[in-house]
Amino acid sequence: MYSQIKKEKIMKKMKQMILLVAMAVTVFAAKSQTINEGKDFLYYERYTSAENVFKKLLATNPSDEAAAYHLGQALIGLDRLPETKALYLQKLSANPNSPLILAGVGHVELLEGKTADARQHFETAISLSKGKDIDVLNAVGFANSNYDSKKGDAAYAVDVLTRATQIKKFNDPSVFTNLGDAYRKMGNGGEAVSAYDRALSINPNYARAAYRKGRVYQSQGSVQEELYLSLYNEAIAKDAKFAPVYSTLFNYFYEIDVPRSAQYLEKYLTSSDDDGNACMYRTSIEYAQGNFQKAVDKANSCLLVSGANPKLYQLKAFSYKRLKDTANANKNFQDYFAKQNPEKLEGGDYAAYASLLVNYPGNEMKVEEYTNRAVMMDTLAVNKASYINTIAKSYEEAENYAGAAKWYSRLLAVKKNYTNVDIFNAGYSYYAANMFDSSNRYFTLYTEKYPEDIMGYYMLGNASAQIDSTGSLGLAVPFYEKTIAIGLADTTKPQAINRVINAYKFFIGYYANAKKDFPKALDYVDRGLMLVPGDPTLVGYRAALSKQPAKKPAPKP
Repeated sequence: MYSQIKKEKIMKKMKQMILLVAMAVTVFAAKSQTINEGKDFLYYERYTSAENVFKKLLATNPSDEAAAYHLGQALIGLDRLPETKALYLQKLSANPNSPLILAGVGHVELLEGKTADARQHFETAISLSKGKDIDVLNAVGFANSNYDSKKGDAAYAVDVLTRATQIKKFNDPSVFTNLGDAYRKMGNGGEAVSAYDRALSINPNYARAAYRKGRVYQSQGSVQEELYLSLYNEAIAKDAKFAPVYSTLFNYFYEIDVPRSAQYLEKYLTSSDDDGNACMYRTSIEYAQGNFQKAVDKANSCLLVSGANPKLYQLKAFSYKRLKDTANANKNFQDYFAKQNPEKLEGGDYAAYASLLVNYPGNEMKVEEYTNRAVMMDTLAVNKASYINTIAKSYEEAENYAGAAKWYSRLLAVKKNYTNVDIFNAGYSYYAANMFDSSNRYFTLYTEKYPEDIMGYYMLGNASAQIDSTGSLGLAVPFYEKTIAIGLADTTKPQAINRVINAYKFFIGYYANAKKDFPKALDYVDRGLMLVPGDPTLVGYRAALSKQPAKKPAPKP
């Protein structure tokens, strides 16, 4: 009897243990699934959704260091660094030896510019995990490899992430993708592409790796356009929910194909959280479509919502500029620079503000400072040239030709393969500013690079005629003669004919006034009328010159 009772008790305990184990397995499975769900949201850069998932996890289990770490990453994605710092420090005080939280603290310190403190926390995290925890190494590597951040040691990231890939049973494509970002940050595009390819060998559908690979080729300029666009389409084919690729394509087509850009915007909005960024994008498409007042109104409504993107102030500034309201444009640019995270300010932001300040006399030093900062911040030569060209055009539009000439000439020093248009802009701006010697310097360069082009000789003639206003030195003669020779070689070009006629008119005045050789002047009139019969100016010249004596009488002794 006693044995039977004992046996029943044992069986009952076993059933309870089995039930507890089953419950634990169920809870663990649910927890893992939720952690993975939150990490998926981070992967798709849906930071608000990720924040909600990890907050729920921590409400259930406040000691869950993985949930706390990833919640901090979501908050960093939402530009809420102070909240991230408070969260990590709170969790670190509860568990000072948590490697993931230590890595998170280091990430915050890195973003704050405390590089020494950050490195100490990173090394402590790696040491506590004995250098064998892939998640910890990946967290440290990600903090330092983020290409979109100016902070972090890319070489250190390469070292740490490479160690992670050497751990037994490693198969995490995110590590190789972060490694690719680190190489890209170092400027080593070849190794970056190789790392992204290794990520895709682990998971062929890992869209982030294909997308990042496309970003490498896009940074090389338009010569790689076909390749990087194909990689973006490949990323979409791998995972149509990957929102970052739609954001990049939206921005890419924004300046060149607004309807197509709007299509990618809709796909981005469908695949992302409806947050401050989404509202900013909707505002920007109104601006791109030329609805400037609507863009202002939309931006104002977006700014009423918590978490609004500071770029809304910049969009308002651009819109007011197009509405010719320079006062409000200037105010909103100032608001943008005051409210935007300095880490996120780009060269284009400074160049855009500089182009507005051109309209405010007395701001020449600020224009110089902001444009130089824009050029220094950007690594792409094509972008540097674009910033300088924008400032030059702004001065030109304001009819400040001396300012335009200064920046157009600087463009030639920055742009590797400058064109005849670039040389013309510099030379003509000096000409319009009555700085004829400087103008001649650039149009001489023009004739050296483009000896068969009429424009260089024609403008040298124009400037020389201004310098030698009486014609006594005949400075313009050889240049106008060359203009006529090139123009008459192909009379099918209307602009060439116009240049030839203007050269004829110079010679008419030159021979009639400087040389007093009226028959020669009349000869140029007739040449002109053969090209443009009935030209009223030439007809008038003919009538006047016909009344002049055939030959200038000899002076009396």
